Amino acid sequence: MVIVATYWLSSKIRSMPRRPAAPDGGDTREQILDVALDLFIEQGYDKTSLRQIAEPLGFTQAAIYYHFAAKEDILVALHLRLHELARPVLAQLAAEAGPAGWATVLRGLVDTVLANRQLFVLHQRNQTALSGLHIKGHDGDHEEIEQQFRQILGDPSIPARDRIRLGCALGALLSVLMSLNDLADLSPEVYGDLLREAITDLLEPRGDASRTRRDGAGQGFRDGAGQAEPGLPESGSAESKPR
Repeated sequence: MVIVATYWLSSKIRSMPRRPAAPDGGDTREQILDVALDLFIEQGYDKTSLRQIAEPLGFTQAAIYYHFAAKEDILVALHLRLHELARPVLAQLAAEAGPAGWATVLRGLVDTVLANRQLFVLHQRNQTALSGLHIKGHDGDHEEIEQQFRQILGDPSIPARDRIRLGCALGALLSVLMSLNDLADLSPEVYGDLLREAITDLLEPRGDASRTRRDGAGQGFRDGAGQAEPGLPESGSAESKPR
């Protein structure tokens, strides 16, 4: 449903321990991942060999094994790059008090996403391979992060309206991110502007009558905790009856 859908893919994938850096430089592992990312996107995970990954770097296939025991470990490592993008976002959302702060966090996330858009294209084009990895691992590596998200949506101190809007905003954001390849006709600038606008519309809708009424008097919608929330009339009030 949400940014957690990324975690639905990832929550069952085991976090692979890194091997010691090669003597020729600590960034060799990242170079391997960058080349693999391009190849997995261009020709697919299944059709890419370790030899093809090694050649542009001037390596032998054996040199790849110094950093990764198997090709699937490379795919896992690329997937875990998404974890590093998403993990701080939930912490920031949890630290914010409501829609305005959440909208700021998610709008800021757009720039990070655009800078790493290939990771989302990778997931879109290699869903079968990623699903296979998903089935194999059962470590629950992401249970803590998933729980953090559940705590936000399940917090009765946050008005129900706001929690629903946050869930919708995150769900819409993730859905669009996983469709990046289908929106290739848009420039990153246009894509980013439209995505930030959509986030704002979901969390801070312009011209929302309920928002306009929040500062006024009157009964409101009762949230899940039974508390009246400003903004919507009681179902039995005169204002709620058809005219």
